[in-house]
Amino acid sequence: MTKPIYKQAQTVLEQGGIIAYPTEAVWGLGCDPYNQKAVLKILDLKQRPIEKGLILVAANRQQFTGLCDSLESAQIDKLDESWPGPTTWLIPDPARLIPDWIRGEHETVAVRVSAHPLVKALCQAFGGPIVSTSANAAGEPEIRSSLIIEQQFGDRIDLIIDGELGSSSEPSQIRDLISNRVIR
Repeated sequence: MTKPIYKQAQTVLEQGGIIAYPTEAVWGLGCDPYNQKAVLKILDLKQRPIEKGLILVAANRQQFTGLCDSLESAQIDKLDESWPGPTTWLIPDPARLIPDWIRGEHETVAVRVSAHPLVKALCQAFGGPIVSTSANAAGEPEIRSSLIIEQQFGDRIDLIIDGELGSSSEPSQIRDLISNRVIR
């Protein structure tokens, strides 16, 4: 993928658009997490209730700096040991830095630093984390093909970023940072 596509993705995200892109295991949908209208559009596309919350993906931990500021050094070490990689961590958000439409009904935020070069480049171009949710309707199988993305979403999304899926066979594992419990 060439640099102009990253600039195009940045523009789409900044204008409140929705992008589809390959991740480590499945195709994802993304948007600016601080744009409520864009987030609600993704939730509508997926037929996903807002209460469930969404994952944020970033290029590096520093893109979650405010969220990580209150963490203990052992918790930071736990994040750094698993990132970049396929682990999504539920991190407390006592200062409510992340909007309700991302957190859902939770007091935590689901965050991940991706090892996928395309996802990292998207987040770097955007200058921060983006929403990362699987590009499928709630309860339906994950999508592993750009052709299916085009067939199912067509003109309801603003940009499909072509690329290869990573080598993971399953979506990211979700763990609670405080209890270390595996959620998914």
